[in-house]
Amino acid sequence: MKIVFLAPFGIRPKGTVLARMIPLAEELQALGHEVVVIAPPYTNPEDSGKTEVVRGVRLVNVELGPSHKVLAVPVLAWRMFRSALAEKAHLVHLFKPKGYGGVAAMMHLALQSLGLRSPPLFVDTDDWEGDGGMNELHAYSGPEKRFYRFQERWLLRHAVAVTVASRGLEHLCVAAGALPERLLYLPNCVRELGKNDGTVARDELGIDRQAPVILLYTRFFEFSQEKLHYVCSEIFAQVPQVRFLVVGKGRHGEEDALRLAAQEAGFAGALVMAGWTEPERIPKLLAAGDVAIYPFADTLVNRTKCPAKLTELLLAERAVVADRVGQLAEYIRDGESGMLCDPDRWEEMVHHAVGLLSDSERRLKIGAAARTHLLQNFNWKAAAQRLQEFYAGAARLAPPRC
Repeated sequence: MKIVFLAPFGIRPKGTVLARMIPLAEELQALGHEVVVIAPPYTNPEDSGKTEVVRGVRLVNVELGPSHKVLAVPVLAWRMFRSALAEKAHLVHLFKPKGYGGVAAMMHLALQSLGLRSPPLFVDTDDWEGDGGMNELHAYSGPEKRFYRFQERWLLRHAVAVTVASRGLEHLCVAAGALPERLLYLPNCVRELGKNDGTVARDELGIDRQAPVILLYTRFFEFSQEKLHYVCSEIFAQVPQVRFLVVGKGRHGEEDALRLAAQEAGFAGALVMAGWTEPERIPKLLAAGDVAIYPFADTLVNRTKCPAKLTELLLAERAVVADRVGQLAEYIRDGESGMLCDPDRWEEMVHHAVGLLSDSERRLKIGAAARTHLLQNFNWKAAAQRLQEFYAGAARLAPPRC
């Protein structure tokens, strides 16, 4: 079977395509299918019009259109639609029901309703995009927000079937009109990788090999910065020799706010900012930590997210202390493969993190259990097999009439 994946944006610098689409495509190809990813490379315009092979998967970067956003929408969406049609695929799977890919999918369904013979359209969602969701985190205009909200709901109702990355999304999609029998829970997964020696990254970053290290792997927007500053200052007060290794970059200068808070609280010397890092280097950096903290505010966006960063931490055998919100409780067995906290009781995160720093045997046991639980229950090979079966059943169905 030939399958076309419609990507929401280019493969660089964002990680969604690499973290979710490419692993699924790889495993589907291992099952005997051919997968082609079609992307609008506005995030990496240097790749406009180029075709490349990424980990064995063909990636078609359609040619970019006009620079003006409004004018670019119909041009870029049409090019994505035409590229998908030219592949003569057996089915098309849209990732994220919004943006250029969403418009291309709407064209697909509209022309299908007029009698054009075209493959069935599936939709994948890994975030809630509309009201209360990602719309609130971006500086979209009013018309853009209304359009994205419309796109999301219309596509969820009209696609042949829908894959969802979290239990929270499962409930919201049904409420939006998607049929429960046409939904597949498809969380972010992992594949087994070799283990890394954290001493290499510690040496590069100037962190003493014997120092206890708290790891924060983040984009910062998923939690209160005040909470992060509190947790770090309290951990430092109880473990003065600690080092805080921060991997990732914020959107609005959150790193500067953390540095300022560190100066005011006296732990500036304990702060090691690795910043944004090439994906290939991340496993080595994660291995340099002893305990990872994962603050996660109880918001609609977070309750529906399926954080790939958390899966990377668990796969790296880090003992994770996370907030009990949404999908995090699906990945972590509290007290066995990680520690879960009440997101409103900031002192819980401090207590668990300090406790694990002082108990290396328990820390290592939890880290090993985290990796084992993840590989047994959330691996891409099994996910692709479920998706293959879902395709086979749902592809025979007509699109729902709404």
